[in-house]
Amino acid sequence: MVTDAEAARAEVLASREAFSVELARLEVAGRAAVDVKAKIKRNPARAAGLAAGAGFLAVGGPRRVARGVSRAVRGKKEPLPASLLPKDVDAALRAMGDDGTRVRGALEREFANYLEQTKSERGRGPFRGAARTMAAGLAAPVGKALVKRLISQLTDVDQVNMRKALDGVRTHPAGLKAPPASTPPASPTRPDR
Repeated sequence: MVTDAEAARAEVLASREAFSVELARLEVAGRAAVDVKAKIKRNPARAAGLAAGAGFLAVGGPRRVARGVSRAVRGKKEPLPASLLPKDVDAALRAMGDDGTRVRGALEREFANYLEQTKSERGRGPFRGAARTMAAGLAAPVGKALVKRLISQLTDVDQVNMRKALDGVRTHPAGLKAPPASTPPASPTRPDR
């Protein structure tokens, strides 16, 4: 007849055995997640793509692409005119005369004429600004999603190699025993992100 103490002891020993098996599985999963060499060897094209994507993000590629697209859509910026130097401006103002109020009135009229002539061109400005703001607002979430996906792919555990490593742990000299053949080992699951 089994006493309560013997039953409790047997339960503790079974819990210890289950804990040691889970600890071994966790160790194998951790090693498989950080075994970069094995991941590169299994799938070199994927590893090269991940490295290229990480490099692209590291050197500021998305910002450079956005600038290039902006330059292609809006065109290059006009360089400042070489002939409009302070000496030229001063000479043009002095040529208008010595009367400050008359010069000021002439400049105001010329500026008003300029504003009237460029009114239709200036009307398109806010839409361009809105498009730029919208593109900038979309760039940050898309970039974050790409970084999360890269990280999840880098830390993805390969189930086949993990099972091989588990088989090696089961024959580990520490004396860990394999679970009964009727229950397959639980595969670690990755939470969805």
